[in-house]
Amino acid sequence: MRWTKKIFMVLVVGLLAIQFIPVERFNPPERGQLAAPPQVETTLRRACYDCHSNETRWPWYARVAPISFLLARDVREGRRELNFSIWDRYEQRRKARKLKEIVKEVEEGDMPPWYYVPVHPDAKLSQGDQETIVKWFKQQ
Repeated sequence: MRWTKKIFMVLVVGLLAIQFIPVERFNPPERGQLAAPPQVETTLRRACYDCHSNETRWPWYARVAPISFLLARDVREGRRELNFSIWDRYEQRRKARKLKEIVKEVEEGDMPPWYYVPVHPDAKLSQGDQETIVKWFKQQ
């Protein structure tokens, strides 16, 4: 029983200590425009922009470690992979490649990620949302 108490105390102290590790949560000022129809833009803003734009809405738990570490990493990687805020600065070749990737990811149900939806249920893409996004991106 004594070891259990010691382990528990070490965990509590560790969790408290990591709260003081700074995590970068910022939104760069660039705000490009993806010229999408209103229905497509609304869906993208609701389901994709938190990770794939410079307009991330940082929830309260983005300030609580270790969740803050995971969220910051996901946003950083999401923006690196695809950032709608700088879409207009992408070269044509990159845009074409990203269009194909978006269609594939949405059609296969890989976006948004399975672990994101339970905490952000509004990001879930309905069948209609998926069809709208895929149709529009295929036309680009």
